[in-house]
Amino acid sequence: MRTRVQTVLLLFGVLAVAAFAVPLLLFTASDRTQQLVLARSSDLDRFASLMDRAAGTGDTSAITAEARRYTLLYGEPLVVTDTRGHPVVQTGGMRAADPSVARLIDAALRNQTAHPRAALRPWSRGDRMFAEPAGTGTQVSGAVVLRADVDTAAGDIALRWAAVLAGTALVALACTVLARAATRWVVSPLRRLDRAVGELAAGLPPEHTLPRVAQRRRGSAAGGPPELRQLATGFNRMARTVTAALEQQRRLVADTSHQMRNPMAALRLRVDALHTHLRPSADRAYAGVNTELDRLETLLDDMLALAAAEHRAGELTVTDDSDTGCDAAEVTLNRHRLWEPLAGRAGVRLDAEAGEPVTALCTDRELAQVTDILLDNAIKYAGRGARVRLACTTEGPYAVVTVTDDGPGLRTEEIHRATTRFWRAAHQAGTSGTGLGLAIAEQLLAGRDGRLELAPAHPRGLRARAVVPAARPAGGAR
Repeated sequence: MRTRVQTVLLLFGVLAVAAFAVPLLLFTASDRTQQLVLARSSDLDRFASLMDRAAGTGDTSAITAEARRYTLLYGEPLVVTDTRGHPVVQTGGMRAADPSVARLIDAALRNQTAHPRAALRPWSRGDRMFAEPAGTGTQVSGAVVLRADVDTAAGDIALRWAAVLAGTALVALACTVLARAATRWVVSPLRRLDRAVGELAAGLPPEHTLPRVAQRRRGSAAGGPPELRQLATGFNRMARTVTAALEQQRRLVADTSHQMRNPMAALRLRVDALHTHLRPSADRAYAGVNTELDRLETLLDDMLALAAAEHRAGELTVTDDSDTGCDAAEVTLNRHRLWEPLAGRAGVRLDAEAGEPVTALCTDRELAQVTDILLDNAIKYAGRGARVRLACTTEGPYAVVTVTDDGPGLRTEEIHRATTRFWRAAHQAGTSGTGLGLAIAEQLLAGRDGRLELAPAHPRGLRARAVVPAARPAGGAR
């Protein structure tokens, strides 16, 4: 937003400066051109007057001497002719017989004045031709043609343009400074508010969030328009309420799961102690109680893991942990070696395929935990005699760990609900599990800007992909 606002202000400033500078440049060029035309017209009038006097007296010595002195002083040649076009005086190498000069002489003898009309520019070079008839009224007594050098006038225009452009540059610089200052004043509260929203969404406590929002510090008010300061004040009030509620919810889950461990352990000891006092007919009930205790302990462990994963994802949302990395291929092979005996006891064939080493931007513990969840689900639900394939590949800027099985899989509508907490498919009701594994994996991957992808495998089964950003290769393009 800051860039867009600043661009608009700068564009407006540039247009305003250009609307002032361009007409001024054109005016200075036109004004200096007009000065040149007036000066040379005055010189032509003087020579025309001398020629008219010489035509009346028959003495051309005065105009000849004056023309030569003029050319010697100013370096601009001229030609003066009588009414028949015969040259009276020619200076500076210009001749009446030259085609361009002859045309101007003919026009002047027809009582026509020739002055250049185009305005000069700093890059204008060469000469401009002037012609004027001698005589009074309708009586023409001769013609005067002058070739004027425009280099001096072009140099003056260049100096004037340089002064105008320098002033324009200063004004543009001032506009840029003002635009940046105004943009910073308007946008900085929004940037602080955006950071605070991100931290609030991450579930950080109020002491992390509120100081970043526009508020009074050391007795001075935060910058920004009054409307934004009022918005920040309202956000502060909302943040205190929302953050407190989020923190209470997280602590409730974590503390409840943790505090129930001791009663669960005591309950299991008491149940085990009762086993020796039970009649054989109660063995079935005893086994059921143990099964439910195991399930409850697993549920507590998964709830703790989910709470930890959510908290870690929130921390990673607002902290820079880009230096963390692990070899995804090595982690994949290690998990295969660990899970292969367990898969064999479950009657499942587990194969692994890992390509070249690839650095995933996460810890090896996080990637191993996600891989364990995917392998546990595949082995547990694929069924005896199934085949599970574990692979690590790279896809563009991502490292991908894929677990594919050829078990019963999930229907399309079930896949969309698979990461919902405590959800389990209808045909999985008889198997152990809490329905929290995929939710935990999704949270761990989301904290690293990754994602969990579930899709049907062909011809049957389920394919689960853990997609994690990969580090750029050394020396790669940026």
